[in-house]
Amino acid sequence: MKAEQLPLLNSVSAPAAHPDGTRAVVSVTRPDFDADAYVGQLWSVPFDRAIPPRRITRGFRDTAPAFSPDGSVLAFLRATPEGKPQLHVVEAGGGEPQAITEQKLGVSEFSWAPDSRRIVFSSRVPEEGRYGTVDGVGAGSEDPRLITDNQYRLNGLGYTADKPAQLFVIDVPELGAEPPLVPVGRAAKARGADAAGLVPPAVQLTFGEADHTSPSFSRNGASVYFVAALHEGHDADIASGIHRVPAAGGEATALRPDAAPQSVQEVCESANGEWLFFTAQDLGDDGLDFVARNTALYVMPVRGGTATMLSDVENQDIGGSLEAFGVDGVLALNASRGSVQLIQWTADGGTEVLVKEPRVVIGASAVGHLVAVTYGDASSNGELGVLEKGELRVLTDFTKALRDEAAILEPHEFTATGTDGYPVHGWAVLPEGPGPHPVLLTIHGGPFAQYTGAFFDEAQVYAEAGYAVLMCNPRGSAGYGQAHGGAIKEKMGTVDMADVITFLEGALEAFPAMDRESIGIMGGSYGGYLTAWVIGHEHRFKAAIVERGFLDPVSFAGSSDIGWFFGGQYTGGSLEQMAAQSPMAVVTAVRTPTLVIHSENDLRCPVEQGQRYFAALKAQGVEAALLLFPGEDHELSRSGTPHHRRQRFEQILEWWARHLPSAANSPHETGSTTG
Repeated sequence: MKAEQLPLLNSVSAPAAHPDGTRAVVSVTRPDFDADAYVGQLWSVPFDRAIPPRRITRGFRDTAPAFSPDGSVLAFLRATPEGKPQLHVVEAGGGEPQAITEQKLGVSEFSWAPDSRRIVFSSRVPEEGRYGTVDGVGAGSEDPRLITDNQYRLNGLGYTADKPAQLFVIDVPELGAEPPLVPVGRAAKARGADAAGLVPPAVQLTFGEADHTSPSFSRNGASVYFVAALHEGHDADIASGIHRVPAAGGEATALRPDAAPQSVQEVCESANGEWLFFTAQDLGDDGLDFVARNTALYVMPVRGGTATMLSDVENQDIGGSLEAFGVDGVLALNASRGSVQLIQWTADGGTEVLVKEPRVVIGASAVGHLVAVTYGDASSNGELGVLEKGELRVLTDFTKALRDEAAILEPHEFTATGTDGYPVHGWAVLPEGPGPHPVLLTIHGGPFAQYTGAFFDEAQVYAEAGYAVLMCNPRGSAGYGQAHGGAIKEKMGTVDMADVITFLEGALEAFPAMDRESIGIMGGSYGGYLTAWVIGHEHRFKAAIVERGFLDPVSFAGSSDIGWFFGGQYTGGSLEQMAAQSPMAVVTAVRTPTLVIHSENDLRCPVEQGQRYFAALKAQGVEAALLLFPGEDHELSRSGTPHHRRQRFEQILEWWARHLPSAANSPHETGSTTG
């Protein structure tokens, strides 16, 4: 894969299975250079393979499909090139989609009521005078913000305290009826405010300063569950809890007000209305102890009572949306050794793995005994299949356009063993040809995250350019148990550094086509941290790339959106502990030519982290460059504008061409200069 082929990279959403069990709908989106945005539509995929999939919408960006429980209506989010996502509905058999919201800041998530007549949705509500609520008052002319809380902004969103996410319930209009018309002239004057627009009114359910997320109806339709941090002292921890509010409006109540601090993520009532499933991380007594905490699946009676943990919290990390399955069960995802499994649980603790390694499950939707599943694997960024009698039958080929133009290289899975006997698991993606190939040791972010064996555009682009790409999950990563993830708490840059070097040495022995004299190192976020730490101790690398790095825990505290708690939990809270694990503290030992990449709107690892690291390298005479992206945040490499994502790849390959040339990537090939 080449950088210019990004528009061929389709991403597939979680599926929406039709209640009649004949088909599922997914959103298929892709980067588009002409629009410099992500575009996509909805596709209907029959479970009968004799009937081909077909595109059923023509919006600019249509996402998040969901059928009404009776199967008559399909709801989804549609965004225009300049607008925010709004909730739309269309008859399930086809027709003209109708917008049913006009939220100033758009709609982020929604869920159907059991009666198929109502939808609950979440939308950020801006304070008066902010975000365009007053004509002629732009962002630079707004009133100042008086900040008194720890939690007031978030990467990708900016300030959040002045636009909390609230919940609304809206009645879905009858789609078969004659469409409403906006009165004009005398008729409009006579009707006054009633003639404001075509969308039906929505009833706001929640209020206050907290974000209200993950809404879902109870099975009787009388209540709405949601997740929020409404407890006393919520600004001093990162805990959140389950709440319930009457669907017609009223006072919200906490379902587990006396529970130990947890970060709740998803809530789902069983089909029989007897059980409430939810996922949550335990956070210790202070509500901040999040390091390497696996997310667990719990169940409790809807009528109230004790919550029981269903998953193995030491070895399973549960994520994604919960999907009711059967009478008293649920489907959930589990991150495991570089894959994401689909697992079924029942309220009594019964469990079965439905989809396992090597696939990476994206989402699932159940209808009776059928389960529609979207997933990625080594050869595809996302496909849809249906699970029948224990087998996943693949129904789509959304990767065909990319595969027709580019060779997709299979990753080689292997495990290296260090001098302390610890196994380090990961993959190598090798270019075509006998070699010797220069090597890129890549390090993922997190640190409590994982590389997987699924298709990864970064590895494919670098391998196409002639580099052998190494990806491993050192201690500190997710997917291998809490002990593995927690091994670097208050000792970052120790066993994690040892593990990535172990993996590099193991790969050089396992794959003779790799050139052990031509090695580069790169990583983003925590990967940027560990790259900067390694080159402060090891001088074997020809060059390095440090991207959006966590580079100085001392200045990170207070400047990052999570800086008030993150560094203290990972490195320890004292200045001495922070400095002992800080790449800035060892920057004077760096001799490796280093490209620093950062985004100007990065609130997770603020741009000062990269700027100060670059300045320190320059001050001591190390060859260095700083690549800054305007308008982008911490997610540049994953969801930045397509134009910037292509430029990022081009600049990275130019850097490697200069310092680590390959047969397919040299200064002459790329047009690079040595200036």
